[in-house]
Amino acid sequence: MKAYLHVASGKTFSGELAAPLEQTVVGEVVFFTGMTGYQEVLTDPSYKNQVIVFTYPLIGNYGINEDDFESKRPHVEAVVVYEASREGFHYGAKYSLAEYLRHWNIPLLTHVDTRALVKEIRTAGTMMAELSASPVPAAAAREAAFPVRDVSTKTIETYGHGGPHFVLIDFGCKKSILQSLLSRGCRVTVVPYDTAPETIEALKPDGLVLSNGPGDPKQLGHQLPTIRQLIDRYPTLAICLGHQLVALAYGADTEKLRFGHRGANQPVWDAVKQKVVMTSQNHSYVVKEGSLAGKPFDIRFINVNDGSVEGIVHRHKPILSVQYHPEAHPGPQDTGYIFDEFLQTVAKGENVYA
Repeated sequence: MKAYLHVASGKTFSGELAAPLEQTVVGEVVFFTGMTGYQEVLTDPSYKNQVIVFTYPLIGNYGINEDDFESKRPHVEAVVVYEASREGFHYGAKYSLAEYLRHWNIPLLTHVDTRALVKEIRTAGTMMAELSASPVPAAAAREAAFPVRDVSTKTIETYGHGGPHFVLIDFGCKKSILQSLLSRGCRVTVVPYDTAPETIEALKPDGLVLSNGPGDPKQLGHQLPTIRQLIDRYPTLAICLGHQLVALAYGADTEKLRFGHRGANQPVWDAVKQKVVMTSQNHSYVVKEGSLAGKPFDIRFINVNDGSVEGIVHRHKPILSVQYHPEAHPGPQDTGYIFDEFLQTVAKGENVYA
């Protein structure tokens, strides 16, 4: 079945649907540069309401297994590839890519000129797009208002035993963040994004983790006073969207990149360790470096490619935030030491990161 991806810049890209399109699909079109890791990408809540374009020309060659999900379901609106493998050539594969997406009624558009599409995104920036069976777009697409509400947990659940005990505030958390803490012997209580400070205090955590999540961090402006209250009281590790919220809570600012960072090979400079580490990333927004002037933070991590802020540390309080994903999945494990640093700080009761 022929279908068309209409992007807000005015261009249209045609392809073939792997399954019938039940209705027109609207989302922000973005691209991911990794050769592997498509299963983790599809189930990462940060991709909520987005049409994901994979730059690698063959996707789906190792299928979908039962272990590498980052959440219980895929969150993308649609998937665009040049070629989708019809089978999964891996002993752990349970489904093909098309079968998995069909189960969730997520359209898979194949035989698209993804090189031309990605060039258009790099030129015009991430933008809204409409996937339909019509060669003519129906109407201007609008961005979803508040995706965090849709992906955050609705209940409070505790995992693991022993300690230390951390409260993980879920703005759209990847499973691998939770697993990274559990594998280090932590007990973790996952709470909804809008949990009241009194409820968190009653859990008596040793520290907080602010998770990743979708959308513009300024959509959570109403939560900033609560976030500031909490991170000023507890040792905090913040990741991706959580990192942006820490900066906003202290009065800094964020801005949207033209086409964001989405891939498993983003080079980042660690000013403390004096080395470059490879990171996994998925975000459109960054903390504006100039807005940190006069704020009690030092910039620890810088993106080597574009110089954007990749992580900050509070000068007097145990608060560390990173824009990239130290848990990776997909991607290199270079920055897993961030979890270890955080645990060491909590264990020693230190007030400043070394």
